[in-house]
Amino acid sequence: MRKLVLLLAVAALVGSTVATVDASGASGPRARAAKMRLTKFSSCNRLVKYARHYAPRELRYSGGPVLAPASPPSFTQTDDSAGGVHGEAGAQTAAPTPAAGGDSSGTNVQEEGVDEPDIVKSDGKTIFAIAGGRLNAIDARAATPKLVGSLELESYGGDMLLSGKRLLVFSYAPGPVETLGAPASDGGPQPARAAQSQVQSEPSIMPYYYRPATTITQIDVSDPSAMKVTRTETVDGSEVSARLNGSTVRIVLTTPPAYIDYGEPAPLRARARGWLPRARFVNKLTGKKRTRTVTGCRHVRRPRVFAGLDVLTVLTIDMKQGLPAVDTDALMTDGQTVYASNDSLYVATQRFLPPPADASAPPPPLTTAIHKFDISDSGRTTYSSSGEAPGYVLGQFALSEYKNVLRVASTSSPVWWPGAPSDETQSYVSTLKESDGALLPLGHVGGLGRGERITGVRFIDDAGFVVTFRQTDPLYTIDLSEPNAPRVAGELKLLGFSAYLHPVGDGLLLGVGQDATPEGRQLGTQLSLFDVSDLADPRRLSQTRVGGASSSEAEYDHHAFLYWGPEQLAVLPVAIYDGSSDPFNGAIGFRVGKAKIEEVGRIEHDSGQQYSPGIRRSLVVGKRLFTVSDLGAKASTLSSLADEAWVPFPVPAGSGGGGGGAQPDSPPPSG
Repeated sequence: MRKLVLLLAVAALVGSTVATVDASGASGPRARAAKMRLTKFSSCNRLVKYARHYAPRELRYSGGPVLAPASPPSFTQTDDSAGGVHGEAGAQTAAPTPAAGGDSSGTNVQEEGVDEPDIVKSDGKTIFAIAGGRLNAIDARAATPKLVGSLELESYGGDMLLSGKRLLVFSYAPGPVETLGAPASDGGPQPARAAQSQVQSEPSIMPYYYRPATTITQIDVSDPSAMKVTRTETVDGSEVSARLNGSTVRIVLTTPPAYIDYGEPAPLRARARGWLPRARFVNKLTGKKRTRTVTGCRHVRRPRVFAGLDVLTVLTIDMKQGLPAVDTDALMTDGQTVYASNDSLYVATQRFLPPPADASAPPPPLTTAIHKFDISDSGRTTYSSSGEAPGYVLGQFALSEYKNVLRVASTSSPVWWPGAPSDETQSYVSTLKESDGALLPLGHVGGLGRGERITGVRFIDDAGFVVTFRQTDPLYTIDLSEPNAPRVAGELKLLGFSAYLHPVGDGLLLGVGQDATPEGRQLGTQLSLFDVSDLADPRRLSQTRVGGASSSEAEYDHHAFLYWGPEQLAVLPVAIYDGSSDPFNGAIGFRVGKAKIEEVGRIEHDSGQQYSPGIRRSLVVGKRLFTVSDLGAKASTLSSLADEAWVPFPVPAGSGGGGGGAQPDSPPPSG
């Protein structure tokens, strides 16, 4: 898990539904804006007082001791800053798989021109793939594709972004940047015996076993046969996601407080460094090292309603300059979902619902907090505004910005609730616009899929497409041409559901999801072609189910899906375990016409053993389709998917083989 859900905004719900009142005693846009605006801490002392005061409140739901704090301190500040409005938002367009070159594909992303981290990247000539703890480079343009370099990574797993000749890998660090000792009265380290004495007189808490950290590794890939790590920056916190706009990377992390000292209970931190993330920069070429607090106390903003003690940080990295980060923004709240347009970055967080005291209690109203950052300046990221939407969002595709209006698709009932079930779930599409330092509601349409939950969303220009499911699959078309008054234009009920929707031509959507029985039992992966050219009359033109008891990574990770427009080719990984003696675990290509879907071919990566590894990604370079698994990459002809060449990756140390290994004629790995 990236984050412990228990450390979300515990008390954010309290007071969140209370009507706001301005100075005249009336509620209205100004009052709502004042409620939504975030405030800055005026000093480290105020930040520490605030955090220590609210820590017991948060622990009440984390399994730790319930502590009664001292009398609440005053958090009134004289230097509150609401943030400002910075620039106009760019328009969204339907985003096909972006091109790494004129005849090559890139990562399948939500917004054209906004790249997203993934395990495979390409510059149109070389394919870079993370597998087995290594970064592998493949010459995809050679007469026979071959492995030209392989670099061992310090941290296992992760994803990456590529800009020019620099590549950034984001991965889990083995430990925190620093392990802070228990503070003495002057804030410095002290002996263990004194620390134990202070633990008895000061509240102690231990909701985390360790403080997670993320390592950002900068790699020079100007020569793929001699790739080298040049710089690293390790930051306290877990990566939520990242985006690349032009040559600027912005990575979003969430960091819990540093409560633990080598697994032993530690007092509540009396210094800001116990609450704020730290970063350790290392220049691998010069040996230069530096450790610092990521952001100053006076640059940290907090919601006016308590939203947890995690710190959400946006690091801005200029890829022309490289590490370390050139700018940081920080909020004292959690982050779960990241969406970015060309000019704005949004981070959404489901407000925490504390467990009910009464097991028969239904869930209270749920809201999602949304924070907007201006990213129109290539060298900076600036907090801009905050707002909220009803319910929870499924993922990044539930948010979309178009003509400076944010559209949000959400479902009312929480995914989990230990009390009584909700009377009836429903879903919404809400519109919000920035005004006076806040994201204020413009319009709203509800009542979608009563008793169901959203499984798939896609916004294209001024239209929205929402799929809900429990037993059947209503595909709702939403007219957003008037943001103040969004409306349901049409509805199509089918068996099963679509989890991912992809534009494949004017007025055409391809859905990837599951077929189902009339009772809602899932039968296997299916593709559906929808004609949505008339929002009032959506129709399904074609449907095909892939085997029985099948599933696809593309159902929950859009990066696993490829659509190559010039060939009208859709490729997705599929695993079929239908009880037969010959299960399939590979990729399947489909030709998507204007009225039908036809299978083109199937690709597998043979491990030489009984188990065949799943194919993770597909991409086009020139006239070849490349599929990538943990074992290697296979080149296939683009027209028929016939096998052309196999490029195995080096076998990870201690793996015991399994079909990998460098080719005899390949150069030795550079790592």
